[in-house]
Amino acid sequence: MQKLVIIGAGMASGRLLEHLFELDPDAFDVTLFNAEPRGNYNRIMLSPVLSGEKSYEEIITHDEDWYARNNVACRFGEHVTKIDRERKVVVGENGEVPYDKLVIATGSAPFIIPVEGRNLPGVVTYRDLDDTNAMIEASGKPGAKAVVIGGGLLGLEAAAGLRLRGMDVSVIHLSGHLMERQLDEAAGYLLKRDLERRGIKVHCNSSTAAILGDDRVEGVLLEDDTAFQADLVVMAVGIRPETRLAVDAGLEVARGVSITPQMQTLNDPDVYAVGECVDLDGMLFGLVAPLYDQAKVLAENLLGGEATFVPKDLATKLKVTGIDLYSAGDFSAEDREEIVLRDAAAAVYKRLVLKDNRLIGAVMYGDTADGAWFFDLVKNGADISEMRETLIFGQAYQGGTPLDPMAAVAALPDDAEICGCNGVCKGKIVNAITEKGLTGLDDVRAHTKASASCGACTGLVEQLMSLTLGDAFSPAAVQPMCGCTDLGHDDVRRLILAKELKSIDAVMQELEWKTSCGCAKCRPALNYYLVCDWPDEYADDYQSRFINERVHANVQKDGTYSVVPRMWGGVTSSKELRAIADVVDKFNIPTVKCTGGQRIDMLGIRKEDLPAVWADLGEAGFVSGHAYAKGLRTVKTCVGNDWCRFGTQDSTGLGIRLEKFMWGSWTPAKVKLAVSGCPRNCAEATCKDVGVICVDSGFEIHFAGAAGLEIKGTEVLCQVRTEDEALEYIVALTQMYREQARYLERIYKWAKRIGYDEVRRQIVDDPERRRHFFDRFVFSQKFAQVDPWSERVSGKDKHEFRPMAIVPKEAAE
Repeated sequence: MQKLVIIGAGMASGRLLEHLFELDPDAFDVTLFNAEPRGNYNRIMLSPVLSGEKSYEEIITHDEDWYARNNVACRFGEHVTKIDRERKVVVGENGEVPYDKLVIATGSAPFIIPVEGRNLPGVVTYRDLDDTNAMIEASGKPGAKAVVIGGGLLGLEAAAGLRLRGMDVSVIHLSGHLMERQLDEAAGYLLKRDLERRGIKVHCNSSTAAILGDDRVEGVLLEDDTAFQADLVVMAVGIRPETRLAVDAGLEVARGVSITPQMQTLNDPDVYAVGECVDLDGMLFGLVAPLYDQAKVLAENLLGGEATFVPKDLATKLKVTGIDLYSAGDFSAEDREEIVLRDAAAAVYKRLVLKDNRLIGAVMYGDTADGAWFFDLVKNGADISEMRETLIFGQAYQGGTPLDPMAAVAALPDDAEICGCNGVCKGKIVNAITEKGLTGLDDVRAHTKASASCGACTGLVEQLMSLTLGDAFSPAAVQPMCGCTDLGHDDVRRLILAKELKSIDAVMQELEWKTSCGCAKCRPALNYYLVCDWPDEYADDYQSRFINERVHANVQKDGTYSVVPRMWGGVTSSKELRAIADVVDKFNIPTVKCTGGQRIDMLGIRKEDLPAVWADLGEAGFVSGHAYAKGLRTVKTCVGNDWCRFGTQDSTGLGIRLEKFMWGSWTPAKVKLAVSGCPRNCAEATCKDVGVICVDSGFEIHFAGAAGLEIKGTEVLCQVRTEDEALEYIVALTQMYREQARYLERIYKWAKRIGYDEVRRQIVDDPERRRHFFDRFVFSQKFAQVDPWSERVSGKDKHEFRPMAIVPKEAAE
């Protein structure tokens, strides 16, 4: 068996090993070096880890078991110091390893601007997990400010992630518009506008002169003498191939390690290179798709093949949740034509670049559904002369009659790219489904990696599955609640009612759970479904709730907790403020912050102090704001017509009425409301789960908004004349959501899944059904969660937490 040594455990070498083991698992005795103390993980997904959308464990590609199963000798956390080509050994910090074949996969190193202060603590790059963890740690400081130098892909993903972590973020970019390599000026403007709406400050045409600070970073100075305060500076201005080992070994190096199209180094037939470190005829490769193509070619050639790597056109997507951006091809060609579509109201921009009746470039912002189709036209050099007049409108408008989405997917050729993150084409997905008998989305992800990264292509993959499997495919059935059952959330909810199951044990027994007691995914979901369906019979299971709900506070990154007392409609008094101040002083609470929901958050409370904090606040008349709960969080209001000269209705009064009527009810996910006293919308009602805009003739009710990881405006439900009607419609809508949504599914996702018109049909068009939902909510409120302060028991240890008691809510009030 030949000895294969690979230097670098990144995505390119990881894909190389996958192909090798698929083709011939016994061909090589493999040793894998990596400077990082870990194996292969999906670096594309570092941005969701930074923003908090994913954990590191969720982006691991190859875990310890995978390496063990494939007999890979892992030398993680060990730097290679030398390649001795004469002796054919790799010298690591912990000893030598001989090789028959060597693969250099050292990736790239971030470019550091040579300015004063670049080595100060607090100045980081953005290339690996350690960089990501350093940024997450810096974001934990209250009021922390970050400056990101570089407005390319990585810089903007870093900025968005840090902003979601709560930092004040500024982006400094040298060029005139963002992502100038991928976007034209118009699309760059739209991107800048969207980022600024998220609270990210963007400064283009700006050059960094120095990074300021003594013992650690304190700010950034520009060439025009503008200065920015900074607790963190992120350098994201570009990358360079990591070639130091290759240079020291005497290999030919240009901008990167020089290779042939067979991935072989130019002056040593036993040494290969793959990934971001290579240079092929002056071309460098920084996106994942060509790296995966290189890995496949190299695997075949290591086994004696003669495959050739041919660079292809590339497509770019920005992985910032809520921003749809797609760019592919060339925008600099001479004698080009352009077709541009602008829809300012919908924030949609499309630009197609043509030459000689061929599509050579495409930029889309706001609507990227036709990205794969346009990219396929670019790659194949297709003649578009017959569809030139309708090309800008996308695939559905070609051929005379509009195509439905399924027909459009069916029309894609087998080599059309579906998953850009992992370089997976349509043919590979279809073949995997038919040859391996795959019926679930998770199975397709496991076998092809399609939609396993950013998830943007999940809809396309599901359409392909539906097209291939026909009636045998059901999107609702492809997502079991967890590994404990094959049933999805909808089936479990239906069977709980149909079989009158009224305990977690009964559900697991009757529905044939695969485990004896469930897991952290299914138990909280089952507990919620039972609370919702049988409010008067099911006893809330204390142990089936997340830690925040068990201790009535939000756990923070340092292990302390935050407490948010409820302020009805954002209204408070001097008495309440004094009580909060007394609690802050008594328990030495380090941070007190006004929240976006018009309340006061006390952060840094020790777990053992929580019962006493609850007791003192309870004695002052406070009840829980349930900032930790899957339930009603806040009802944000403006001052309304009591004070504002523009106010049309009593928005504060309605907000307080709604909050007092609805607080304490469990919901599938958190719920936030807002009431604005006029169309100026000062309470930001049009980005909430449920919002009300007061108008002269009454109340306009909105629903299904989002302003977190995703940004989405609300849909209009209806307009009513009176407060009583507004209350009935909103309560009925909330109960419909409680009874029909999946656990942890926000209102905007639930409404999109079942259809906005279906919500209107059940709530607006069917008065009898609306009243049924309203009455169900009122009934369940008799058994709603009582306030934490009422749970302390005389004679018990004051530090003991007890489960929520099922008592009439009126007793808690």
